[in-house]
Amino acid sequence: MANSILGAGIIGQPFAFRNSGLLGGIVVMVLLTVLIDWTLRLIVVNATLSNTRSYQDTVSYCYGRWGRLLLLLSISSFAYGGCMAFCVIIGDTIPHVLKAFIPHSITASGSVLGWLFKRNSIIVIFTTCISYPLSLNRDISNLAKASGFALVGMLIIVVLTVTRAPFIDPALKGLLTAPQWTVNYNIFQGILVISFALVCHHNTMFIYNSMKNASMDKFNRLTHIACGVSMVCCMAMGINGLLNFGDKTKGNILNNFKSDDNWINLARFCFGLNMMTTFPLEIFVIRDVLKDIVLSGDGQGGSTAHLELSSKQHFFLTTFLVFSSMSVSLFTCNLGIILELIGATSASLMAYIVPPMCYLKLVWEQSDYSKLDGAGKRRFIVRKALPSVACVIFGFMVMFISSYMSIRTSMKGESDGHCVED
Repeated sequence: MANSILGAGIIGQPFAFRNSGLLGGIVVMVLLTVLIDWTLRLIVVNATLSNTRSYQDTVSYCYGRWGRLLLLLSISSFAYGGCMAFCVIIGDTIPHVLKAFIPHSITASGSVLGWLFKRNSIIVIFTTCISYPLSLNRDISNLAKASGFALVGMLIIVVLTVTRAPFIDPALKGLLTAPQWTVNYNIFQGILVISFALVCHHNTMFIYNSMKNASMDKFNRLTHIACGVSMVCCMAMGINGLLNFGDKTKGNILNNFKSDDNWINLARFCFGLNMMTTFPLEIFVIRDVLKDIVLSGDGQGGSTAHLELSSKQHFFLTTFLVFSSMSVSLFTCNLGIILELIGATSASLMAYIVPPMCYLKLVWEQSDYSKLDGAGKRRFIVRKALPSVACVIFGFMVMFISSYMSIRTSMKGESDGHCVED
């Protein structure tokens, strides 16, 4: 479960703290972790109340075909945005690792093979030769070892970044303004990046159903531990990055280090390899969701487990998803804006809006509110209705306010300068 939470978003945490401010970032991280913990557990509660076995089936039970379609689109856009972010990361990491260990006479721009080591060339070559063939697999179990590697790689990246940052060239360090020490006006954009890092709601029921002797008590403990570990890792990365790089902190914290920093190149190698093997997992998610949308024939969006894409559909859909998401990374180094926009839309829907809406509908119907006495109605409103409504309102605020701020920042050009230092 920790591996589901800790992903590409972790290297964006210093950027989130830069937008939120140090004090604001710490408060937001703690509060969002508590909120994510609650909504993760709500998904299992909702499934129990509705007697369903998946997140999308629960939403279908509560809001019919259109509710299911909205959730499936959110899941697919979350995964698709993740693919874009992964390609950006490959371009930000692998070229510098190769240049560190291959003679300059080969990698230099003026050499015959120099073009092979350009950022965009690396993205195209590695995505086409590694991620794309892996994505064509039909059986996700063929990628099972990637998950274990991913978690180990993430821990290596956190340790190397946190221990190396204090010893960098002072010229790379920035200053902290008063708002960045306390609470910054871009705090909603910080909420988005933190949300992207912590959201794993589309995997929740799979994790619950895979537990031996699954129960709510066991799942609650699991969720508390996984969210706590993830919060500590994200907060360590965020605080350390902001304190060392200040107002120069970039959307990908690894880009704040020089390209010839060999310790960070090891972290870049781990992260780039991690993204190349994680990319196909996201393609599996999108492809499965699109199969669910296209091939489901009943009005409630029933299960499509027995339906499969034809070989031709599988090939062309996978090819389109891989290369369309890859194309975005060829035009931007700014991982931050991608994480922000995904966090504003898909993450907000999956984590803050849909679970409490389903919960409120289910408990309203099953408690028979009209027959409760005065004390029972007050308990229902205080313990169930108000928290759910507050969470939904917060989700919509994050979605609309943050999307506006992120797009405005991007259009003004304030999001430039996120590429790696030479």
